Amino acid sequence: MRIFGKVRHRPSASWRQATDRAFTLIGDGRYEDAGALLTRAADLEPWLSESWFNLALLHKFRHDWEQARAAGLRAVALLDKETGAPDWWNVGIAATALQDWPLARRAWQAYGLRVPGNPHTVEANGEPDGMELGSAAVRLSPEGEAEVVWGRRLDPARIEVLSIPLPSSGRRWGEVVLHDGVPNGERTTASSPDGTTRAYPVFDEIELWAPSPVPTWVVLLEAATEEDRDALERLAADAGFAAEDWSSSVRLLCRACSESRMPSAEGDGEHLDPHDHSEPGHPGPLGHRTAGDLWAPERECGIAAPAALVRGLLDGWVADSPDTREWRDLEEVC
Repeated sequence: MRIFGKVRHRPSASWRQATDRAFTLIGDGRYEDAGALLTRAADLEPWLSESWFNLALLHKFRHDWEQARAAGLRAVALLDKETGAPDWWNVGIAATALQDWPLARRAWQAYGLRVPGNPHTVEANGEPDGMELGSAAVRLSPEGEAEVVWGRRLDPARIEVLSIPLPSSGRRWGEVVLHDGVPNGERTTASSPDGTTRAYPVFDEIELWAPSPVPTWVVLLEAATEEDRDALERLAADAGFAAEDWSSSVRLLCRACSESRMPSAEGDGEHLDPHDHSEPGHPGPLGHRTAGDLWAPERECGIAAPAALVRGLLDGWVADSPDTREWRDLEEVC
């Protein structure tokens, strides 16, 4: 096959050596040194789409989106196949980071995804809304705390966070994060009556795309029953914000467990999740397991709500059932 008059051929030994060494350096976090080698590889084999794909990948790791877009476009210009190439996915991520919506739409379509809307209208220059990709989980700060939270996929590269992240993540409810294209683990929901289980991908966060103005609070609740706890979560949702019982929703997992196929809940009764590495007997995020079906009234709860609303929300929750509900120690944490 000829491309621009040049015969395609297998990459040279020098190209392979430079590329292999570059990815070793990337694994060590030595991006500058890796960049010099990948640039050399591209000079050696400029007709290979892989040369520019690798450079685009490096620039993605560095969050240098202008360079990632430029290298990615050179890679897709040299592709042999029309759809499904990961080169287009990298272009889509870079275009999304830069809010280059026409290019993002083009990238997702070239990859083989359906993007709603008429390409000849003004709306085609806006965000690729309406792709209906459903729910997914995202791993915040994958090289740090690596907290996995739930969210709604806005498009193939962005997730709106719908859980309330722990303050150690530095993230808030309602934020939009840019994420990588290849899932790194799965979370499964409880089996339905017919015995099927639904799996959701876990994507790794790349960077914060849009911050949230809504602060995160932590509060200690006295909730006599699960129904009392649920009432606060409903009250917050009805107000357009969120509350989450961290004492029930948080598990500490080792990296191997987190990046594997894991159930989203730990199970019932005395059969405790063997993958939960938190310590029994400690309430809150460091351990929430109790023997059997015993309900612990003291709950550590995260709330995402404006400062002007949060105390009124809690007071209203207590006023609905003062004999079974109480709160204390409210603190803004993120």
